[in-house]
Amino acid sequence: MSKKYIERLDPELEGPIKAMLDHPGIDLVNPSAARILSDEMSALMVKQRTEFKGVISKDLKIPGQPGAPDLALRIYEAEKRVGLTPVLLWIHGGGYVVGDMELDDLLCRQLALAGESAVASVNYRLAPEHPYPIPLEDCYTTLKWLAAEADELQIDRSRICVGGASAGGGLAAGLALLARDRAEINLAWQLLLYPMIDDRNTQLPSEDFPETLMWTREMNYAGWRAYLGHEPGTKNVEPYASPARANDLEGLAPAFIGTGDLDLFAEEGLIYGRRLVAAGVPTEVHVYPGAPHAFDGMVAPEAEISKKFRNDILWAYKRIGIR
Repeated sequence: MSKKYIERLDPELEGPIKAMLDHPGIDLVNPSAARILSDEMSALMVKQRTEFKGVISKDLKIPGQPGAPDLALRIYEAEKRVGLTPVLLWIHGGGYVVGDMELDDLLCRQLALAGESAVASVNYRLAPEHPYPIPLEDCYTTLKWLAAEADELQIDRSRICVGGASAGGGLAAGLALLARDRAEINLAWQLLLYPMIDDRNTQLPSEDFPETLMWTREMNYAGWRAYLGHEPGTKNVEPYASPARANDLEGLAPAFIGTGDLDLFAEEGLIYGRRLVAAGVPTEVHVYPGAPHAFDGMVAPEAEISKKFRNDILWAYKRIGIR
């Protein structure tokens, strides 16, 4: 990692990141080993979890795609929920290869509390065993279930939202495209946190394309290769898999895009945000200086820049509840 890159880090992030560089990262080329490490991270987060007041949660199973296993779903509800409220379908990250609902448990609770609403987090099936379109269809199946159970869950069908981080942000963006085109469910909002949305962003590190922290070009290539089931960057990749490839963005749900300026996904997120604006989609874009991938959770959740990012997200979701 270049000295110039390190010098650009937010001062509060520099120490934690340097410490993390001394430990091996997740190797998506070896999914089994990557999942062991990811599961260890999830277990540690569960162990360190503190009591979070004002939100209750329940785990359940919902029917999966025809002939497929049931899907694990965790529903969070603010205790102050009154009447029909929004719901946010949250999709975890992990390069399409690792991860589960535990990784974002705290954020989901914070979102439910801020919106005085519901959040539903799904464990979709992972690549490479289950490549595109299986993970996306699992998410769409969950979306349809939420809409079908809206009365029972006290959900306002006009305020169903989708969101996710990293690969989860990519799935959320693909889900927004899919929902628009299938015209079965009208989405109210899409929350895209440092989204992984362009399979063509797989250049090798160079002076023009320097290496990045937390999520490297090698990891990005491996994740896309697993998800697509073939080499990324080739022709005929569907926009539902790689939303940056979509030619038509008109009619999509309003969007919030947030990323650090040192994230590998910064440029693709900015380009997507500009294209959404040009297509007439109400769009809010935030870029946080000195921040690499997943800075708000994995790196330094208590840093001021992380708190600002989280507050911006919570404020935006809270606005959905009062529209």
